[in-house]
Amino acid sequence: MKILQLHARYRIAAGEDSVVENEASALRGAGHDVEQLIVPNPTSTGPAIAALARSPHNRHAAAAVRRVIARFRPEVVHVHNTWFALSSSAVDVAASSGVPVVMTLHNYRLGCIAADLFRGGAVCTACVGRSPVRGVVHACYRGSRTQSAIHAAEVAITRRRGVLDRSVARFVAPSTFMADRLVDIGVPEDRLVVKAHFVHDPGPRLAPPSESDEVLCVGRLAPGKGVDTLVAAWSLRDDPSSRLVVVGDGPDRDTLAATAGAGVELVGWSDRDEVTERLLRARALVMPSELYETFGMVLIEAMSAGLPVIATTVAAARSIVGPDGIIAVGPGDRVALAGAIDALDDDTTDRMGAANRMSYLDRYTPEVGVAALEALYDGVRSS
Repeated sequence: MKILQLHARYRIAAGEDSVVENEASALRGAGHDVEQLIVPNPTSTGPAIAALARSPHNRHAAAAVRRVIARFRPEVVHVHNTWFALSSSAVDVAASSGVPVVMTLHNYRLGCIAADLFRGGAVCTACVGRSPVRGVVHACYRGSRTQSAIHAAEVAITRRRGVLDRSVARFVAPSTFMADRLVDIGVPEDRLVVKAHFVHDPGPRLAPPSESDEVLCVGRLAPGKGVDTLVAAWSLRDDPSSRLVVVGDGPDRDTLAATAGAGVELVGWSDRDEVTERLLRARALVMPSELYETFGMVLIEAMSAGLPVIATTVAAARSIVGPDGIIAVGPGDRVALAGAIDALDDDTTDRMGAANRMSYLDRYTPEVGVAALEALYDGVRSS
């Protein structure tokens, strides 16, 4: 099968970029012909503002999509991120070519210009099912009303182009939790399917997780991610024998570094191979997010590495991990978070880690993911 992927790469590597590469690699390994049109979002301020201003209708991106479709002649076009270097005009062009379009929604941008349904330290659904004008008033995109207005215009134009109504044959959500939120935003339920992400198998651990003293948190250091709560929770614990290692970077790093106590190490950004190595030698993964995470690739990466997971109840973590491999706590509850970490005695740690490894092999391997993609593509080609 010939598949064309469309994706605007993030300025700082994100989970969505990993999903695109994982799917391309696995599909090629299964014998499919995958072409990618991947464009970078500008990293410097001037070009970024110019590209943002073009986002409601990016003629250059539309022309590039038209050319690659004419040359490659795909049987399916799979759209991932279009914001903002591609814009939804890429979807419009792909659909007008007569090739069925599948679109994975990695965030809530179709109904929230902040993309994460989070504002002022709490979940926000003020624009869900409504005009994004409230997001402009609150300057939800990068704290700028001007940039927020451009983003809101892109959302409105996307709807007028019929992206929600006719251009996309199937929308894909990575979790049932996200799918429910997308229906509220206006994504047609009869064209929305749930297909989980997957990651490559790092292989078995060299030692059980109970032999490690390193608890990991991996993610962006930004409001809503809950890392501040985790750092505060760590100081409530009495066990000096374990360490909290925070992998990631973001606007909250300096604040976190100033407040982190004994036993907390902020190591900054790490590439995917280094993160995998840390997961394979860690004791547990903590995902303390306080916003509506759409999936959380690090969850299944931890599962593949045979780690227990501690996560908040605010999003999809419990349905992704399963009951035998997770301890769930309320978002923002530092006391409960500290208690959950302390509850991981050696036997519990190894039992939960083994359950997560088995769940990964059943649900989140490339083989399982490719089979789901093939079924999805066959469905839109035959409809």
